[in-house]
Amino acid sequence: MSDQPYDGGTGPAPYQQGYEGYEGYDPYWQQAYEDPQAAQQYTQQWQGQTWETQVQQPVQAVQPVQSPAQAETAYMPQQAPVQQAPVQPAYASYGGPQPQAQAPQAPQAPQAPQAPQAPRTPASGETTSGYGPATVAGNARITDAQRARLEGRSPIIEPGMQPAALTALLGLLLSGTAAIGSYALLVPLVVLQAVTAAGWFRLNGMWPARQGIALAFLGALAADAVLLAAGREHGPAAILGTLGVWVLLSLVLQLRSHAEPDERMYGLMATVASAALAIIAAGHLAADPDAVTVGAAAVAVAVLARALPLPTQASVAVSLLAAAGAGIAVGQLTGLGAKGALLGGGAAVCALIGHRVASYDYPSKFVHFTAGVALPLAAAAPAVYVLGRALA
Repeated sequence: MSDQPYDGGTGPAPYQQGYEGYEGYDPYWQQAYEDPQAAQQYTQQWQGQTWETQVQQPVQAVQPVQSPAQAETAYMPQQAPVQQAPVQPAYASYGGPQPQAQAPQAPQAPQAPQAPQAPRTPASGETTSGYGPATVAGNARITDAQRARLEGRSPIIEPGMQPAALTALLGLLLSGTAAIGSYALLVPLVVLQAVTAAGWFRLNGMWPARQGIALAFLGALAADAVLLAAGREHGPAAILGTLGVWVLLSLVLQLRSHAEPDERMYGLMATVASAALAIIAAGHLAADPDAVTVGAAAVAVAVLARALPLPTQASVAVSLLAAAGAGIAVGQLTGLGAKGALLGGGAAVCALIGHRVASYDYPSKFVHFTAGVALPLAAAAPAVYVLGRALA
């Protein structure tokens, strides 16, 4: 090969020549890489037309190599510094695609952090959901009762007129069937006990709790069966004995549970309380029939009066007076006479306590139509039994 410059002819292009150790080794090119001045001389003698004649940049001189390992990579171009246009290699002028030089981009200024936006609120002033603004550690949801306390409102919501009407209906059924007989009274009583067991679990926030509800309801049925077998004269023993057995049974079942200790304690308390209320409701079956007639009618009137849109103190006073009046009126039909006022007033006091319990801490609509319906009548059962025996 001669040392004439490449003129773009048909001869082999210099970029096809390799380095020592490979085919096509050319000593002229080796000399060019070993001598920077010679590389510059050969570079300046290119005269033929190439693909990139107009945009070709001068070739940087290559440092002399000192070892075979360095000689293998000596022909490669040096890396361009950061944010500078890349330098085209010397052999790129002989054809083939090559990357276009890009202008360095100016660094972008960091954006200022944006302040967190507050959640949108409707016209009423409360948030659309129960969640506050997002935080790194999380934000626990507050209940309706907690929000009511923060806003200065009462966390108590009373059942209202519809549950009161159902309570009155169930009370009138108890009052009417008690005059017929024990087995007739058993039908609305079983309904009362079932609703009491379900409502107490839901009032405590435990749902579904089928096992606990079923256990409490079975305890009520057991008390009813013992009362029917032993008679009204053995009512206290039948009720207290059944209650003791069911407390022990509830304890055994909770000990066999694999839940956490706190959950087992909550379940035990809820099961025992639900069973106790359902079993105590059997006091209507153990009480004197005339007392049940007067007391159930008085509870029905008291709950309806309590649901009237009146202030709390006025509503309670009106409810007690209405219950006493209903006791006198029904007492004239049964033989209790004016004593029915005392019986009706005592039953109404217990019924209002049960009504208040069912209104606690923003209960749900399901609680209102279960515990709100049954607790007034279930809580009045001890008063009906005790006052009925005392006044008879």
